[in-house]
Amino acid sequence: MAHHGWGGRPPATDAEARQRIVDATARCIDRHGVAKTTLSDVASELGVTRQTVYRHFARISDIVGEVAAQGAESFVDRLVAHLQGVADPAEAVVEGMMFCVRTIPDEPRLSLLLQLKDSSAFGRGATAADAVAYGARMLRRFPVDWAAAGVGEDDLMGLAEVIMRLLTSLLQHPSEPPHDDDRLRALLERWLAPALRRPPVPGGQPAERAVNGSTSRDGWAASR
Repeated sequence: MAHHGWGGRPPATDAEARQRIVDATARCIDRHGVAKTTLSDVASELGVTRQTVYRHFARISDIVGEVAAQGAESFVDRLVAHLQGVADPAEAVVEGMMFCVRTIPDEPRLSLLLQLKDSSAFGRGATAADAVAYGARMLRRFPVDWAAAGVGEDDLMGLAEVIMRLLTSLLQHPSEPPHDDDRLRALLERWLAPALRRPPVPGGQPAERAVNGSTSRDGWAASR
């Protein structure tokens, strides 16, 4: 552990050193933007040499990724708090999507995920397996009894993939003109929510429901 620099307060552990590097990088990004923030800027911010920073992070992109990851964890905490009391799966997913679309672009740390080529949350990597797993972990924290709603573990992974793909598209390629809240909510209610409002399907068979007074399977009239 280096005992010079660090503003006269050298970190007591490697974990503390890494966190102070991440915090310093976040401050540099706030001032200069992510594209103009260099490892030299971070070292200068901390009052240490570049080599000191290299001992903890190999590349500036690794530090920026950690800044983004910590922003994502904080964001999920706030998302889950926002959804407290929303137990209906369709309502929770729609409201969660609304929160993400309206909040992420204005979150300095979280928006970094949209700028990282190898981001595993909301950026270009958002359809990779690790991103789907990230989305599933987020869904598990929703105040929803997924099993009672007929959403098993495999279904949850599929739902996470659909959500991550849709969220990435909405964030990186917004509509022109942009959807207002009412229009976006109506879009999600029409095309996403119904998949979560169907009754559980026993044995993988199509769910039966009444249509125009007669029983049908998946919306097809059964009467002949």
